[in-house]
Amino acid sequence: MSRYDVIIAGAGYAGSTAARVLAENGKKVLILEKRDHIGGNAYDYIDQNQVRRHEYGPHLFHTSSKKAVEFLSRFTDWYPYEHRVLGYIEGKLVPIPFNLTSIEEIFEPEKAEHLKQVLIDTYGMETKVPILKLRENDDPDIRELAEFIYEHVFKYYTMKQWGYTVEEIDPAVTGRVPVHVSFDDRYFQDSFQQMPEEGFTPMFEKMLDHENIEVRLGVNALDHVHVSAEKGEITFEGEVFDGIFIYTGIVDELFGYCLGELPYRSLWFDVQTQEGTFQPVGTVNYPTPEKVHPYTRITEYKHMMASEGMPKTTIAVEYPFVYGKDSEKGNIPYYPVFTDESRKAYEAYVELADKVPGLYLLGRLAEYRYYNMDAITERAVSFAEELLKK
Repeated sequence: MSRYDVIIAGAGYAGSTAARVLAENGKKVLILEKRDHIGGNAYDYIDQNQVRRHEYGPHLFHTSSKKAVEFLSRFTDWYPYEHRVLGYIEGKLVPIPFNLTSIEEIFEPEKAEHLKQVLIDTYGMETKVPILKLRENDDPDIRELAEFIYEHVFKYYTMKQWGYTVEEIDPAVTGRVPVHVSFDDRYFQDSFQQMPEEGFTPMFEKMLDHENIEVRLGVNALDHVHVSAEKGEITFEGEVFDGIFIYTGIVDELFGYCLGELPYRSLWFDVQTQEGTFQPVGTVNYPTPEKVHPYTRITEYKHMMASEGMPKTTIAVEYPFVYGKDSEKGNIPYYPVFTDESRKAYEAYVELADKVPGLYLLGRLAEYRYYNMDAITERAVSFAEELLKK
């Protein structure tokens, strides 16, 4: 009989959060992490420029979830950070999401005043309107504005990010980028917008520091844990495992791609050292055609730190890729690609998982859905609490 009650594949938000809750309730937990670090894609560290670099792209904690904040605050103090994004539009840098300030900076004063008033009269102040809904409005001025925003802010960025036309992408994805009828230039409007005082990695270190948690780095869980839908069993290191196996990776890999590979998008970062400060905000988007700017955005991590003052800076130029497990670039799955076909393929894998007692899928990749950091924290806490009731 195994000395572990729970085995978890992955030490990111989903796996680490669930592990802590379970461990505090007396469960012996083993985490198998194939990377050489914890924290998943939120992993960060101080680089040669004394900048806290996010290895897998910018991670910004924002939420209105009291449950997520209370849980994570046990393992970190915070410093305030409100993220602002600018977009390169017709040679200017204007606020993103596109808002009333953006209108003022793009259009002539008389036209800008008219467009602002029409939006306010139609939707009200401090509202967010999905671009696709804006395009359906009967007012010709709103439709004209919507077409401008669609072409210059939304269309090409989305095509570069996802590799599909806007119409081919699930509305749940496209709806995440609204037009903001407001002068609030913050990228998020959540009540809690802060960053871990010492970084995300130290937060995870404290989360996993428990006598009932063992972490093995550089270990692919699927080299040690085997799942058989046919037999309805889990084996660990050659012996039948009658405990709980929580899997946070891509589900098609879990079953040896027996039903085909699911589509994911990946990213590759051209990380550069620059002198001084490179850009005015943490992130600048480039919603231009691929032939103009093949990348989607540039992140300057120094803006996200509690103290800036360093003579050099670190930037990451972000390029989207189709995920390929054997690719030189684009070999990390970041986002599930939501189409009717991919959802059906995923559900077929879920049917296999349901045949295996003790197997649970948790997290963005395993559940094939988008989670922000606060959402997966809350989800993992609730998941572990429900598991303890069984």
